[in-house]
Amino acid sequence: MHSFTYHGDDLYCEDVPLHVIASEIGTPFYLYSRKTLEDHFRVFDGAFERIPHLTCYSVKANSNLGVLKVFADLGAGVDVVSGGEIFRAVTAGISPQKIVYSGVGKSRQELEYALNTDILMFNVESSQELELLGAVAQSAGRKARIALRINPDIDPKTHPYISTGLKKNKFGIKIEEALQAYTRAVTTTHFEIAGVACHIGSQITEVSPFVDTLRRVKQFVQKLSTQGIRIEYLDLGGGLGITYEDEQPPHPSEYADAIIREMDGLPCTLILEPGRVIVGNAGILVTKVLYTKQTDEKKFVVVDAAMNDLVRPSLYEAYHDIQPVAKRQGPQVTADIVGPICETGDFIARQREVPEFVSGDCIAVMSAGAYGFSMSSNYNSRPRVPEVLVDNTRYFVVRRRESYEDLVRLETVPEEL
Repeated sequence: MHSFTYHGDDLYCEDVPLHVIASEIGTPFYLYSRKTLEDHFRVFDGAFERIPHLTCYSVKANSNLGVLKVFADLGAGVDVVSGGEIFRAVTAGISPQKIVYSGVGKSRQELEYALNTDILMFNVESSQELELLGAVAQSAGRKARIALRINPDIDPKTHPYISTGLKKNKFGIKIEEALQAYTRAVTTTHFEIAGVACHIGSQITEVSPFVDTLRRVKQFVQKLSTQGIRIEYLDLGGGLGITYEDEQPPHPSEYADAIIREMDGLPCTLILEPGRVIVGNAGILVTKVLYTKQTDEKKFVVVDAAMNDLVRPSLYEAYHDIQPVAKRQGPQVTADIVGPICETGDFIARQREVPEFVSGDCIAVMSAGAYGFSMSSNYNSRPRVPEVLVDNTRYFVVRRRESYEDLVRLETVPEEL
């Protein structure tokens, strides 16, 4: 379900033709559909309406303030992994009491900032982090609301780079050790035990890993109960996948039905952390063909977007569908879609059947709303591209294109040099 459709030969986002935006602001740019963002959130959140729950959108997927404001207006919470994401969330209007702070490497400064912001809960990932958070809370004369992120050792059946719930991964605390950590924490005056957390990975396309995880966490929560430790929140994390190519992930209602069945008998509020499933297919990257190039081996289509703009293909060999902004008649060709960066790994698609693009054509790189701009960089001193939000017949630039001056704005040359 998304709002990118053809009207005749022209690709539209909601009721705005992409070629109009491209002509007015230039390329490349990221483009998001407000309607799709809202629809996806409502479908996901509504699937759990039968039980107490809090849907905390995962900010790392797409942290643009305009996108966050859309979710804030829908009453969403957020899952964050840095002090900067907390700042973004609060700036966009997210209530601190709906912020859950995850992440394996929280600094003292970030812990202090989160505590002073009075967020809902810290998902603590190690005994040393727990010790530091305790010292920060004691120094501030406050109580830190905590959940321990347990590692259930469940195979999420996804790309190894985005698997987070196996023993070999860096995330969380082994279940065997977590009970001792809770027992210590409950006797400490500067902690308030709030929940239990876990997260097994991203782009998961089956329900069974989530169910297996929840069963292990449920047993653990029940064990804590026998020790007199009451758990208010069970944070199951996120990770539900989307269709990029031929994946067939479960619909949120199917996912919810399975989770709700397993939650039976647990007097906890369920926290969910969807990211990609909400924003992935709500956004695209629009780029323009600069040149075409034919070698003895293959055909190249050189575009003005690069791996610094969308790193997923280079990093994960991830698939993104390629669509023309304006359909053209003629044969399909097999080509690599590549960018201007001086790396062989700078590609958006390889050996792809595409229209026979020519210089000046605009291309839509689909399913780029998640981990697109949020993972972009200034590599090769390339200014980062603008982000645009469409609302029905209007569009808004919600992050302007960077200038060359922006590239050096924070840098200085010492007079001594």
